[in-house]
Amino acid sequence: MSFQSLVNKWTLFMDAFLNKGGYKEVLTGLKNTVLIAVVSLMIGIVIGTLIAAVEVQPQKGKILKIVDKICTVYVAFFRGTPMVVQLLLGYFVFLPLIGVNNLSSVAVAMIIMGLNSGAYVSEIMRSGILSVDIGQMEAGRSLGLNYKTTMWKIIIPQAVKNILPTLGNEFISLIKETSVVSFIGAVDLYKAFRSIGSSNYEYMMPFLIMAVIYIIIILLITFALKMMERGLRASDKR
Repeated sequence: MSFQSLVNKWTLFMDAFLNKGGYKEVLTGLKNTVLIAVVSLMIGIVIGTLIAAVEVQPQKGKILKIVDKICTVYVAFFRGTPMVVQLLLGYFVFLPLIGVNNLSSVAVAMIIMGLNSGAYVSEIMRSGILSVDIGQMEAGRSLGLNYKTTMWKIIIPQAVKNILPTLGNEFISLIKETSVVSFIGAVDLYKAFRSIGSSNYEYMMPFLIMAVIYIIIILLITFALKMMERGLRASDKR
């Protein structure tokens, strides 16, 4: 490909990006991409922690056994089906069946991706809980705390510290997986740049710029995670 050809492609991209208002859709897509990933991770952490707490219970009554089975099916479904399938089922099947028809595609993406994240975070959190020395549980119980209080006040905070890098990887995965939310009509980075490309049938520059933006986002998240880990290590030394 000649240099002049690259210049022409860049000119077409800038025309669509600036003169035709493509930058507005890119900003919307960037906002939605980050927002969907952040909210999904928060939902995933809540659901995943609850599931992990149920799974590591040493003694399970009848109700807990039923809940444990439900959690097993839940995790198997969301880990065993592609994200695109989950989004399509949620948007076109499950939500309409329960009478929910007024949610935006972005809100649906947050919910479905949050449920998906919960299945993965549950395994991450479970391994984190099991990595905490059993003596911590015994120490809490010896102080008169019941199992529930010891778990939420002592074990889970330590588990979160242990699994922070893995949770960071889950957040990075969510950022990248938002590229499929356009299947239900949500505007993300992929859909924004695809629209720019379709305006002049030139996709090379839009997709290259899109890749660079994703890389920058991931690098920023990685840097933030390293700073958090450094801060946690410093607090441990104190």
